[in-house]
Amino acid sequence: MKKYILKRVLTGLLAVLIVFTFNFFIIRLAPGDPIKIIAGRDNPSQEMIDALYEKYGLDKPIHIQLVAYLKNVLRGDFENSILYGEPVTKLLWDTMGPSLLLALTGTILALFIGTMLGLYAARHQNSIIDVFFSGISYLLNSMPSFWLAIMLIMIFATNLKLFPTSGMTDMRNSYTGIKYVLDVIKHLFLPCLTLVLIQIPMYFKIAKSSVTQVLAEDFITTFRAVGMNEKKIFNKYVFKNAILPVITVFGINLAYIVTGSSLVEMVFGWPGMGRMMMDSIMRRDYPLLMAIYLILSLSIAVMMVITDLVYAYVDPRIRYNN
Repeated sequence: MKKYILKRVLTGLLAVLIVFTFNFFIIRLAPGDPIKIIAGRDNPSQEMIDALYEKYGLDKPIHIQLVAYLKNVLRGDFENSILYGEPVTKLLWDTMGPSLLLALTGTILALFIGTMLGLYAARHQNSIIDVFFSGISYLLNSMPSFWLAIMLIMIFATNLKLFPTSGMTDMRNSYTGIKYVLDVIKHLFLPCLTLVLIQIPMYFKIAKSSVTQVLAEDFITTFRAVGMNEKKIFNKYVFKNAILPVITVFGINLAYIVTGSSLVEMVFGWPGMGRMMMDSIMRRDYPLLMAIYLILSLSIAVMMVITDLVYAYVDPRIRYNN
């Protein structure tokens, strides 16, 4: 197991380095120049433009920029944001918390609700409840996240006035203690509900199809033939085999958890990393974009290793000795 983990960690680090280098070149080859954006359109002098290029190290050849940036990253220095003029580390620290709060809450709730509904529907195939849940699942799966977010705002915020339309807290009131927590929860409800509704169909379909496949296996028929209790069959044999694909999808979703809710964050004005990433893409903020891409690639590598370890824990038959 230790040899396997070490091999996966080294493979993950190599993949992160390759993706990091690839992204470094791609975003600089894309149309757009951050220096011209921040210099403005009011006929900036060439001296000022040259000074900005030199300040951010963009006057050097691209391979020299890559080596210099890698050295800074290894020292923990992600440089300053071109767009915001602040250290990238500070910007990431300020926005990562809200993003994790929103995305992690929505993903965990969707995992639990979607999986439970899928398991129930699989055990009661072709029933009214199965048909109803399947229909709702197809309906939610066809909805774009930004459209659903807008609909929820129109219903619950604009018409019913039950929840705020944007932000993480009420800027007009400086709440503290339990009032602050309740205010955050109130602002969190609609964006979190959007993420939950969007992700439920995925977990529902995977859980249902996995359970259905396992129930059709010959060994399940044998257990039933010898009179084994249905509850024991499901808990001991069906569930452990069927839950593995759900764990895989959950692990992949967790890898994208920081930046995967960017559209929802933008609609609800949520102060998270996803919205900041979209702004940095539009304004070609190279240092900020590279830091976000690095976090994303590291998250994927880490979650793949964790997912494999969870596999081994859930199903002891899985071994990684070879």
